Amino acid sequence: MKCDCLMIHYGELSTKGENRKSFISCLTRNCRAALKGTDCVLSGRRDHLYVELNLTSEQEAVNRLSKVAGIQRISPVYKVDKGIESLKAEAIAAMKESGKHRFKVSCHRPDKSYPLSSYDVCCALGDAVLDSVEGSEVDLHDHEVNLKVSIREDAAYLSTKTYPGLGGYPLGMAGKVTLLLSGGIDSPVACYKLLRRGIKVDCLHFAAPPYTSGQVIYKLIDILKELLPYQADFRLDVFPFTKIQEEIYKHAPEPYCITIMRRMMLRIAERVAKARGSLSIATGEDVGQVASQTLDSIYAINEVTSFPVLRPLCVEDKVDVIDLAKKINTFDISIRPYEDCCTIFKPKRPKTKPDLAHCKEFEVRFDFASLIEEGLKGIKTIYVSLDGVREEEPRQ
Repeated sequence: MKCDCLMIHYGELSTKGENRKSFISCLTRNCRAALKGTDCVLSGRRDHLYVELNLTSEQEAVNRLSKVAGIQRISPVYKVDKGIESLKAEAIAAMKESGKHRFKVSCHRPDKSYPLSSYDVCCALGDAVLDSVEGSEVDLHDHEVNLKVSIREDAAYLSTKTYPGLGGYPLGMAGKVTLLLSGGIDSPVACYKLLRRGIKVDCLHFAAPPYTSGQVIYKLIDILKELLPYQADFRLDVFPFTKIQEEIYKHAPEPYCITIMRRMMLRIAERVAKARGSLSIATGEDVGQVASQTLDSIYAINEVTSFPVLRPLCVEDKVDVIDLAKKINTFDISIRPYEDCCTIFKPKRPKTKPDLAHCKEFEVRFDFASLIEEGLKGIKTIYVSLDGVREEEPRQ
């Protein structure tokens, strides 16, 4: 049996009430974009989307759609005539093809004009399989195959397996954030989690040449390429941070340098985020993981901005973050030996409980405001998309 089409089951958008139509429209657009270049034809219903495969393989379509946020699960289905004899024949064929024995039958009947009840359909198909498939047995609790039947106005749809979707909300429904992307393990995972929630992501990186290698930028581009299945294009702004970093280490005690550096980064991120139309800043910080991520440090760092700061990983275990990085194929890129400005200037004994008054005292020792303005003018922008990579030099 060849699968005719896929049935896409909505994720959390089904809870959105009056916003449901806009969520479904957004998800439909995203699915069409994911299936671009295939022979698939997409059509919408109130509670499902259907994908007619035509010449496209089931696996290719599933692989593409499994990375679209807002999809709970994907079921390959066989479109059949609603007559009970046709349904019996398809159920028998599907069960034989599966090679399994323990099964159950589930029936969903949106077409209320259908002459048989859901219970009657389940009984008829179950009896047909038991009579025709040797060794088959009904097992409602420990079944190997769930023969699902959906009887709709146009036809009946039969499925025997389901693929998990990405879940979350359709990309673009929750606004945009500016993510501080370092190139380490955490920030790409934070990016993935934001995308799952339907949040579009722009990225901001702080470069400190000659202390940091230019290879870090290529590393970031490779990370974003791995995330393209979840968002079709990324903007990466590269801020020249060297002068600010040098001034910090000239005028502040070493234990406070990381805290002040992060305060500067948030000031800059707020300026960039507002200029790009973002509604929030996001980071890959995980509470307590390193000295700059204790609650005391986060409090001192966050004091410089009233702009929202999202921290998708704030309560995650590092082992779970690593597992997710491996799942999305960013881990091996993140551990390439090219250090960013946060690691290359790491103090031996960073302050874990920085005093806010001391932070402000050290900052007034140099003119950081003019350095930030100079740096904003020197931002280099890199666009990473399915069409390739494009760089835009600073506008002096």
